Amino acid sequence: MSISVLLVDDHNIVRQGLKALLTAESDITIVAEAQTGREAVQIAAKVHPEVVVMDLAMPLLNGWEATRQILKVAPSAKILILSTYDSDEHVQQAIANGAAAYLIKQTAAGDLVKAIREVRKGNAFFSPPIAQRLREKTYQVPHEDKPAAAPEVELTLREAEVLQLIAEGFANKQIAAELGLSVKTVEKHRQQVMNKLDIHDTASLVRHAAAKGIIETNLAGVPQT
Repeated sequence: MSISVLLVDDHNIVRQGLKALLTAESDITIVAEAQTGREAVQIAAKVHPEVVVMDLAMPLLNGWEATRQILKVAPSAKILILSTYDSDEHVQQAIANGAAAYLIKQTAAGDLVKAIREVRKGNAFFSPPIAQRLREKTYQVPHEDKPAAAPEVELTLREAEVLQLIAEGFANKQIAAELGLSVKTVEKHRQQVMNKLDIHDTASLVRHAAAKGIIETNLAGVPQT
């Protein structure tokens, strides 16, 4: 039976390249495409794809939050992250949010088809350099004198959406319209985000979002049209 795949990337040329690569395989069917994380969540809820091939840095809703939300509306879906980011932090956050695979875009051409087949079987799959680092971390002996890493701040799904839109330059009224909320509710979420992150001005929120890869730097503070 053919594997149903949802392609998610904000660059049309990338989606078309992936589509050409995957449709050449007799056991893979592209059932839908999306160019934002929010659109991906909405489509996944309708078509319930077996595999979602998704970029991380996208406007309106990034790949990490889209992963979390897709797994709520289509829990059987397997999320395969395809990204230019290859840092341990990006990979670990993707895994923590439920991703089953993580491929680096620059070297993914030879692995993508295999990765889709593997995650559909219920297996994990990572680009070789990432897999090697994960193995090394597994066998590392922790140093007793090494301070424990500070726990990652956990934002709710809605708070994460609000944070991304703030970082992309949306005003409270625009965020309210985008998310279907009242301005007062947006203001409440904004304050909760600032309190949780201990960041109390918009410029610092933008810098935080860019540093965490939540937004691409060229999107920071730029309202979307």
